[in-house]
Parts: sequence; C-alpha cells; structure tokens
Amino acid sequence: MPRLFTYTIPVDDGAAPNPFHGMCSLAICKPGIRRVARPDDWVAGLGSKNAPSGDLSGHLVYAMRVEEVLSLRDYDLAARSRWPHRIPNIHSTSLQERLGDCIYDFSNGTPIQRLSVHGSDNVATDLGGENVLLSRDFYYFGSRARMLPDYLRPICHQTQGHRSNSNAPYFDQFISWVRALVPVPGQLYGWPDHIVEWSTVSACGGCTPRKLDDEYDPDC
Repeated sequence: MPRLFTYTIPVDDGAAPNPFHGMCSLAICKPGIRRVARPDDWVAGLGSKNAPSGDLSGHLVYAMRVEEVLSLRDYDLAARSRWPHRIPNIHSTSLQERLGDCIYDFSNGTPIQRLSVHGSDNVATDLGGENVLLSRDFYYFGSRARMLPDYLRPICHQTQGHRSNSNAPYFDQFISWVRALVPVPGQLYGWPDHIVEWSTVSACGGCTPRKLDDEYDPDC
C-alpha cells in the first residue's frame, strides 16, 4: 500500500524540494523519507509556524506523487544528460540554475559536494538519504501555501521528523483534496518562500541556513 509522508519545511527556498522545469525532486534534506519512499507514495511538505512570510502552519507547501526513485549516484549520472539544469550553477542569473539540487559529483567515485545551497555541515545528512525522489505529478504552492481543511489537520505537526504510518486513515482524503485544488499538476502555483541572498555567496555557494534533519523517526 502506498504511504503519505508529511513533514514541516523549516526553509522553503526552492532547493528542497526543487519544483522547477516541470519536475519536482527531493534530493537533499529529509534523509528518513528519501531512504524509504517508493513509487506511488506521496510526500507532502507543510508550512512552518516561523516561515519567512509568516505563520504557514496548517498549510500545504507542496505535494508530490513519487514516480521515480534514483540513488544519488544514478541521479548525478542522469542529470548530466536528462536534467542538466539540476546541476547547480551558483554564478547563473537564473534562480532555477542556482538552486540545482544535484549537488554531489560521483564522477571520481567518492562524492564531492558541488558549490550549492549546502555546505560541509550538510554532507552527512544529504548522503544519508541515499536516494532522490522524482515526480512530474506534483503540486507546488510555495509562499502561496494552501490551508488544509480541518479533517486533514491530523497529518500536521510542527516538530522535527515526519509522519507516515499514522497518516494511513487520511491518505485517500488527502489525495482527493489536493487533486481538486488546481486543474493541472506539474506546475508552480507559487514561488519559494525564502530566496537565498546570492550577493553574499561564499565558498559553499551561500549556504541556506538549515537545521540538521532528523535521523530518528518513530513513525517511519
């Protein structure tokens, strides 16, 4: 049976998830979800009480139906030909190119972190997720996050970690609700809530401040 994974996004900057160019990918952060999610599972990112644009608790930032799961190594290999825009170019004038989430180069065997939104403090967490989740069947609202109806509020929480097993009673209701929100999936219906200040790019690409993701998830 497919599962619904939900978690709170502390910083929605367009990198995790990366919703650009008609595809949503989760390649960094959330190692607990990336390790275990499978095709046809859903991943939903919920707004934070302390979001840059205000209190987004109880709101849906994005939802994706997982269509493909690749190892980080295979993602790096595939991105070179299939999704070159996913390889970050921090000097580009395009936000989408700066926020590329294929930030680990496996060409020499041992992964090397590319200049990107992440720095050395994030390596263990990113690589610990092992996989990348990909989907063209997604809904991204960003700073225009949509408020959840009362009957779906139990899928929310404002703590580190994620929910999955406890979301089982709400799976069908959630899918029906999100499918009815907008007519066409695979598009951006909002913009990232927090844009990195690239005028202060450092050696690690102007790393977005992030709390370390959880590794322990009792509800996984």
